[in-house]
This record gives sequence, structure tokens and C-alpha cells, in this order.
Amino acid sequence: MDEGDFTKARSILFPRNLLVGHGVLGQISEVCRDFGLTGTALLVTGPKTKTVASDIVSTSLTDIGFDVQTVITGEATQDNLSKVEEEARAAKASFLIGIGGGSKIDLAKMAAKNLGVEFIAVPTSASHDGIASGRASIKNKDGPLSLEARVPLGVVADTSIIVQAPYRLLASGCADVISNSTAVRDWEYARKLRGEEFSRSAYSLSVYTAETIIDNASFIKPNLEESVWVAIRPIIISGISMAVAGSSRPTSGSEHMFSHAMDILSPGKALHGEQCGVGSIMMMYLHGGDWVRIRDALAKIGAPTSAKELGVNKEQIIEALVTAHKVRSRFTILGQLGLTYEAAERLATITEVI
Repeated sequence: MDEGDFTKARSILFPRNLLVGHGVLGQISEVCRDFGLTGTALLVTGPKTKTVASDIVSTSLTDIGFDVQTVITGEATQDNLSKVEEEARAAKASFLIGIGGGSKIDLAKMAAKNLGVEFIAVPTSASHDGIASGRASIKNKDGPLSLEARVPLGVVADTSIIVQAPYRLLASGCADVISNSTAVRDWEYARKLRGEEFSRSAYSLSVYTAETIIDNASFIKPNLEESVWVAIRPIIISGISMAVAGSSRPTSGSEHMFSHAMDILSPGKALHGEQCGVGSIMMMYLHGGDWVRIRDALAKIGAPTSAKELGVNKEQIIEALVTAHKVRSRFTILGQLGLTYEAAERLATITEVI
């Protein structure tokens, strides 16, 4: 290579402050002040999370002189995104705070990007690993779209609030992170066979988070705040691995394609992370890895490991496996042609998913 031929350059954005632990939501006014934020804050929340968390945030910010406006919204749809953006413009919001589960944070981070303002993530549950990522899942008439969004300026994760959410949500978030085990194998597979761009740092972060959840699976239980403490940091760091990679590659592979296929075939039956966990069992078998370890970790946490536990039938699992390779143009262990019906049935049977 001649001198001057190297032209690679990329900006990597991270959250500047991750505040995690018991009672930390009371410190959000200090976080906003430390960031130098001023003006009007728009809180993006839902009807349930308003009482649980956003009222605390509103009082905390109002007490130190912020103008605080609130928009109560629903799922992360294109219509609700437009609503949030309209409210932000009307309020002349200088920054947004997403308060709630994945949908409210996705709406806030996407609106923040479109409006060119900052945003802070305040999770009240941890059902997937997108809390600190620069990606948002927004549904339109054709289904969910994974879009580039604003990386949060900071994350304030209060374990005393998250533990109040249904345990199923935390188990789903853990399953989503466990599924990194197969996402990184798909990524390395694509690097070897297709020369796909690869980040060893992002790969290592993703593996670390999956292994941390798997190693601590026995300690993650319902109604135990310490379980949230154990799980929430890997869940957040998993999202950061996407920022390092500049894509969702370290956390999304064939198991996510299976999950997206399930969303199309049986919408609303199971949570995203739950489907990814089950998908990871099967994809780890295809990779020749220890799929039993994945299954056992999910079972210890209380996440689904079978079609029955997902609330779907055998045919839906098989159809999702057969069609998963078409969901997005990402090279994985499923290849370009995907699985035959017979291969899919055999895979699901061997791994005891059906």
C-alpha cells in the first residue's frame, strides 16, 4: 500500500455516563446538570411507567429549574414516532428522556436523531439489549424496521424500579444477551467466508456479556433486586458493542432472523428476547457448538426453551426456520438458500424445541 492510500475513518459514539443501581433515578437532575443540558425536557413515557418513574424524573428536573413536558405514548410505531416528534417541536424541547421499556426508549432515541437533539435512557424494564445502542426498532405497515438512531447521552438504570417490572421481561433481556453466543459465530463465519468487516473489540464485548449472563444464570431469579444488578450491566454493555461495531452484527445473527420470522408468522405470541434465546439453541447446534449449555442457561433463568413455552406450535417453528434466511440480507450459518423443511424439522427435534 502506498503512503496515503489508507482512508478508513469512523466515529464511535458511546453513552457518557452509565448510572446503575438502587435508587439512582433520584440523581437524574445531577446527571442532566453535569451534561450541561438546559431548556425544556420532553419525557417520552407510557401510562404505566409515568407513575412508576417519569413522575419522579419530572419532579427532580422541575425542582432545579427545568421546564418539563411529557408525552404519553404506546408502541414503537411510525405513527407514534411522528406524535413524539410533533410534541417535541411544539414544546421546543432541547433534549428527550425515554422512560419505560424498549418501545419508549426506541421512540425517544429515534426522535432525538430526527430532531438533532440529545436523549437520556431511563429503562424501567430490561427486556432486550437495545437500551444503550444506536439502533431503534420501529414498526410500520410492513413490520419492524431496525434503524440507525441516537446513542443515549447517558443511561440511568434504577434497579429498585426495574425489579418491579414483570420478571418475564428481565428473563427475555437475559435471553437476548445469551443469543450473542450465536450472533458472534455468524459474524466470524461471514468474515471468513465473505471477508465481512469485523471488529475484534465489539466481538469481545459481545462474548463477555453473553458469558456473564450464562455464568450467572443460577443467580438470576424473580423478585430479587440483586438479580437485576447482575443482569443489567451485561444487557447495557451488549448494546454498546453495537456502537463499537457500527452495526448490530455483534448481537444479531441467524437467531435474530429466526425471531423476526416468528414475528411475521405469530406476532405477539412471545417477546423478542425469548424468541432469540430459542433461536440461539438451534443455531448453536448448526454451528457445532454447545447448544445444551445455551438451553440450560435459559432454563435456569426461566426463559423459554421450546415451542410450547413460546406459545407457538411445531409448524410455526419449522416455517420460521425455513424462511428466516429471507428476513434480511445478512450472511449467517443459514446461508443464502436456508433450510429445507426436513432439515428444519430435524434441527428443532434434535434440540428439543419441538
